[in-house]
Amino acid sequence: METIYDLIIVGSGPAGLCAAIYAQRAKLSCITIERNYMSGGQVINTYEVDNYPGLPGINGFDMAQQFRAHAEKLGAEFVEAEVENIELLENGVKKIVADGKDYYAKTIIIATGAKHRTLSVKGEEELSGMGVSYCATCDGAFFKNKTAAVVGGGDVAVEDALFLARACEKVYLIHRRDELRAAKVLQEAALSNEKIVPVWNSMVTEITGEDKVESIKLQNVTTKEEQVLSVEGVFVAVGILPNTELFQEILTLDESGYIRAGEDCKTSVEGIFAAGDVRTKPLRQIITAAADGANAVTAVTEYLIQNSAKVDKNRGI
Repeated sequence: METIYDLIIVGSGPAGLCAAIYAQRAKLSCITIERNYMSGGQVINTYEVDNYPGLPGINGFDMAQQFRAHAEKLGAEFVEAEVENIELLENGVKKIVADGKDYYAKTIIIATGAKHRTLSVKGEEELSGMGVSYCATCDGAFFKNKTAAVVGGGDVAVEDALFLARACEKVYLIHRRDELRAAKVLQEAALSNEKIVPVWNSMVTEITGEDKVESIKLQNVTTKEEQVLSVEGVFVAVGILPNTELFQEILTLDESGYIRAGEDCKTSVEGIFAAGDVRTKPLRQIITAAADGANAVTAVTEYLIQNSAKVDKNRGI
């Protein structure tokens, strides 16, 4: 006889870990399935977090460990496995197949997060967290009175450049075309800002530095001419890819591939919830992911109360 959990959480970034904490406080039978041997998601690659209340300047790895320790202290159970499939069974039961093993639950919280689209150039991975960043609002404060570069031409890239220009001495806005794709109002604001220097028709070919970013190498896509810019920070804003490949057949996604879910984290399928960077939302930060974890478990609890007659928790599969 297989156990039917009240809840299975898929993913152990800030949203998943916070959901695990709230699930234990709600006395739900729950496991968290995590793909990696270490919890935290994107947070563990963040050198310093300076915008999470009460923990200014904490290392991302340490923050993830504290989240995990909190969940474990309350009795949260973790399973390291790769989720391969999700099936919807009768009476509202969901089956998750992970590393060939079947797990059953009344509800699921998907907290698989998203990953930043990278430039895939030399030095980017090596200097990630040491000047290379994918979040200007997270890390911009570290570059006060310094020179930074933003790579991209859409709304996010231009917004990042405008945000950084408040504190930075100079901001290069590097785009591979000769005009920006951002909204006209953003373009006008950026191009009229004396601190923002557009670099047109150019792509980054390498990010250089020893223990921190020191410069970037560029190539003009038209003339093939190369140049080097001295910068202390590189903010990559060329898109984000949600980790939703497994769910596109059973859940409704938006045009960018995010799971359609509101603040209550409810998806298009009853009993399945989405929390953190994986869902549609205007702001993707650690604090909003953690809040989603709490909101999702609240919605799960309400769902279980309303649907308690559908599945007998003592009955196996």
